[in-house]
Amino acid sequence: MTLAAFLGPIGQIARTVKDIAAAKAWYGDVLGLPLLIEAQGMAFFDAGGIRLYLQQSEDASAESILYFRVADIKAAHADLVAKGVAFLQPPHAVHRHADGAEEWLAFFADPEKRPLALMALVRPEASNM
Repeated sequence: MTLAAFLGPIGQIARTVKDIAAAKAWYGDVLGLPLLIEAQGMAFFDAGGIRLYLQQSEDASAESILYFRVADIKAAHADLVAKGVAFLQPPHAVHRHADGAEEWLAFFADPEKRPLALMALVRPEASNM
């Protein structure tokens, strides 16, 4: 199977901000984006079906990360590794939702060292893939 069969639309874009409270107010109250999830130093908004992830950092000049949705993160990871892509770590769960579904990520970089990631929502019955 080719990589084109694995990569889906961009599912998330990450941006760093110096002040998470101010950013939350601006993106939520001023732009009107619905807040999805918040945690210490982080906020996730719905930007028309693409998740916007804000992360507080002193260095707010860090490059945005593009997260590509995939149906099967382990298969997409294996396909890219076979094509010579180096990952920072294998696919792994980073968050569990109340319904038991897990958010999985795997980070890599393009040829110019800009960050990219695969992302997948793994349902409880599929987490033993």
